[in-house]
Amino acid sequence: TFTIEPPAVSLRLSGEKDDVIEIASTDGYLYLNGSLDRENKAIHRLQVEALNVMGEKVKGPYSITINVQDINDNPPKFEKSKYYGAVWQNSHPGKPFLRVHATDRDDPTTPNAKLSYNILHHFPNPFKSMLFQIDNVTGAISTSELGSRLLNPQKQATFILVVTVKDLAGMSENALTSNIDVEITVKENIWKAPPKVSIKENSTEPHPISITQVQWNEPDAKYDLLQREWLPRFPFTIDQNGTIYVTEPLDREEKELYSFFATAKDNEGEELGRPLLILVQVEDINDNPPVCQNALTIFEVQENEGLGSNIGTLHATDMDKKNTLNSRLQFRIVDQNPKIPLDSLFIIQQEAGTFQLSSSSLNKQVASTYSVTVEVTDKVFTTLCDVKINVIDINDQIPIFEKSDYGNCTILEDTPEGEVILEIQATDADEPFTGSSQIIYQIEEGDQNKNFIIETDPQTNRGFVKISKALDFEMSSTYNLTVKAINPEPLVKGVQYNSSSTAYFRVVVVDANEGPVFSKNTYIADIFEDVPVGTLVMTVTANDPEGDQIRYTLKNNKRNWLEIDTVSGKIYTAAPLDREVEHDYRVQVTATEENKKSQSSTAIFMIHIKDVNDNPPRLAKGNHLFFCHPLRGGVKAEIQATDDDEQLYPPEFTFSLGGSENIKSDWEISRTDGTHAYLSPKHTNLEEKQYSIPLIINDNGKPPLEGALNLQVNVCRCSDEGRCFIEVENHSGMPSTGMAVGLLLGVLLFIGR
Repeated sequence: TFTIEPPAVSLRLSGEKDDVIEIASTDGYLYLNGSLDRENKAIHRLQVEALNVMGEKVKGPYSITINVQDINDNPPKFEKSKYYGAVWQNSHPGKPFLRVHATDRDDPTTPNAKLSYNILHHFPNPFKSMLFQIDNVTGAISTSELGSRLLNPQKQATFILVVTVKDLAGMSENALTSNIDVEITVKENIWKAPPKVSIKENSTEPHPISITQVQWNEPDAKYDLLQREWLPRFPFTIDQNGTIYVTEPLDREEKELYSFFATAKDNEGEELGRPLLILVQVEDINDNPPVCQNALTIFEVQENEGLGSNIGTLHATDMDKKNTLNSRLQFRIVDQNPKIPLDSLFIIQQEAGTFQLSSSSLNKQVASTYSVTVEVTDKVFTTLCDVKINVIDINDQIPIFEKSDYGNCTILEDTPEGEVILEIQATDADEPFTGSSQIIYQIEEGDQNKNFIIETDPQTNRGFVKISKALDFEMSSTYNLTVKAINPEPLVKGVQYNSSSTAYFRVVVVDANEGPVFSKNTYIADIFEDVPVGTLVMTVTANDPEGDQIRYTLKNNKRNWLEIDTVSGKIYTAAPLDREVEHDYRVQVTATEENKKSQSSTAIFMIHIKDVNDNPPRLAKGNHLFFCHPLRGGVKAEIQATDDDEQLYPPEFTFSLGGSENIKSDWEISRTDGTHAYLSPKHTNLEEKQYSIPLIINDNGKPPLEGALNLQVNVCRCSDEGRCFIEVENHSGMPSTGMAVGLLLGVLLFIGR
């Protein structure tokens, strides 16, 4: 609205009116006679002039600028009526292959023109999840993780995506929308791993050698190799055509299979697809000679072995690939020394390397050792292996005792275990220090309880008879032993052990005076603590091997709670027991022979004292209580009860007040749990003095016991800290003020303890 001032009588409007903007010339109103369109004209620039009655300008012109504000009145529009795109099978998820684009005529600086893209659905849709995805800001379309794995042109080559675009950033229900179809063709992926490559080892061709190739679906990809396992020297490379080369000869014995990845990237270094696994198999050639497992292989054979007997197997290895002709080994004997009694005494199995006798003419006296040279070949390489064959004596001689009867051997029954009681000797004429001449002594008869062992000196074959188990004269006083001497190596056919390999001796055990023996090492009894004095607890028994009379005594009977009958071994209570003093009482029982030597032995006797309810309840907390005067309502003090008896279950005490009715009218007690209660005054009119309050506490034992005691309760003036203050009268000879403070503190400490 414009105001007209004299001499002006009217107004005139000029400028970008576009037949829409007018002014009331005499009233001064600026108005619209139609709709503005921001998309056609966002700013209108006008001038207003004031005119007099003659139509002459008297004021002005005045400039007017009208900015047209945007409203969301334009839907987004795609640039094309339909989009077409192609995607490679197994393409990298999230890698865009197509972009859709839409515009909105509304003000780009407002949300009205802010667009958001989305895929409504695609046809067909064989899965619950989308195979494609779109960037809602840029409109870039790519495969999803699922699509990257499952898109297959052999199954479905074409898809129609319904893509929608919304303004207001897609955040409002009032947003305007447009849709478009996007037709996508799935192309077969040529980015595939090549078959396993085979390379012969130790190639003499010039390197590098092309071995395989990979190719991305489109040109200009950047190829690279990625090690799957770290190698100190990686013998492969790739060029920008995707051709893979081996850069040097490979050795199968060093590494038989190589595995690594080939990658394809764009110019920004982003991977175009998943890495491809490349496998390179190194093929074996016969480039390793046989190797003897041992520098010298040694076999032993008895001189009586028969024709065809196996002597042993020569072992050799070849580093070429197992179970191929390159590692097939064959054996052949090329020399034998000495050649007596004849050459070719031995044969070897060509494939297995097993030695056998070709003659039964071995004789240790003729030749005790043979040296044999064996040729081992893999058809390309040959190796000589040395074999030594020792001819060993056969076991055709039996052990013979130096005498058949060693007479009597007298020992005490308390001879310690492991002590040698007798030495025996047999000899064997076979080759020394072999299984044919080594002697083992076995007790054949007379030692049912295995009280004796015989150990052999390997150098002399002398036998040492030892005690292996404690002897007992009362059980056996004489042992008639039969001993047989044998070899660990079996005797040859036709030779048998006879009486020359058997000897006899007698062990006579002399009685030794032994101490009494208790029937147990430890005796244990359970007893209640309230049993009468003189109650029989248990009887202990000991026996003397020689049958002497025994006398019993107690040791370590510290509390004199027990006594023992010296003849019968019966143990009685000698004094009242108290579990609260000691619940496990342990003493030693001594049994002593009644003879000149008076040997003795001891055993442990322990009683577990079982509890009875013989202790009344008592206070554990609250013996000295105080309340501050003047009393306030609701004050209370806590007390706690306990019981010295064994508590198998949580205690349940009951609390009550004793004494006169006056006490019960002034005080009350209230139980809070099985062990605690509160004492509190019933009113606030109690005098400032000390009160003695009878308290009765009952336990839940069987039978129940009652504890009666007097609670000392002080109703007193208190300090600012809430401590009971006891005033000291000021008499001559009484402590000074400083000393009174000391007394106060002492009382406070006592009360607060």
